[in-house]
Amino acid sequence: MKVLLVDDEEHIRKIGRLSLEAVGKFETVVAANAEQALALARTEQPDLILMDMMMPIMDGMAALAALQNAPALRGIPVVFMTAKVQPSEVELYMRMGALGVIEKPFDPMTLPDVIRQLMGTRAS
Repeated sequence: MKVLLVDDEEHIRKIGRLSLEAVGKFETVVAANAEQALALARTEQPDLILMDMMMPIMDGMAALAALQNAPALRGIPVVFMTAKVQPSEVELYMRMGALGVIEKPFDPMTLPDVIRQLMGTRAS
């Protein structure tokens, strides 16, 4: 599985990539912002986008909307990573089309399993 990890914080990108590749054995592509993510999504065609919610210029919700408006990208599932996980916030993310939400800080040892569970729910 190929995962596009999008986060404006370098240490999150490093820890996330290490977790996804070493623990999860996922092919991983990283982006530092939503604009890079949209470009990489077009060229890399990831199986999943793991996206930070709070980023400068374009936040996760705006990036999700841009993905959904691009015919070639709208089928790529998006999982948000965020500290904003109040029930009303999570409900909004899901209503907007997110596959799931992973709370930050995340556990690097279990991140791949959480992703597999979310992808499994999508398949059923």
